[in-house]
Parts: sequence; C-alpha cells; structure tokens
Amino acid sequence: MAKLKVTQIRSTIHRKLPQKRTIEALGLGKLHRSVVHNDTPQIRGMINKVSHLVQVEEVGE
Repeated sequence: MAKLKVTQIRSTIHRKLPQKRTIEALGLGKLHRSVVHNDTPQIRGMINKVSHLVQVEEVGE
C-alpha cells in the first residue's frame, strides 16, 4: 500500500473549526510537522478538505 507524507505548511489561525479538527485528526497542529499515513480514501478526503494548509508527497514503502 502506498504511503503519503503530509506536512502542515500554513497555520490554522482564523480557520473554521472543522478545518482545525481535520488538521488535528491528521496528527498535525504545528507548522512544518510531518506525518506519514496509508493512502486510503478517508485520508485523501481529509487532505482534500485542508489542501490549502498542507503539502502532500507520496513516499515508498
């Protein structure tokens, strides 16, 4: 299964609560923090909701 490296590149200050909660659910919360997730439809949907706040890279296994 492919993996996605998600890095927060913008702040959640002045963002709506659902966007803040999505960032927290992804395991982020501070700028330049990165996490690796499996590439699932659920994770892709969360990334799409906050795509303006994060950077996504595909990484090998």
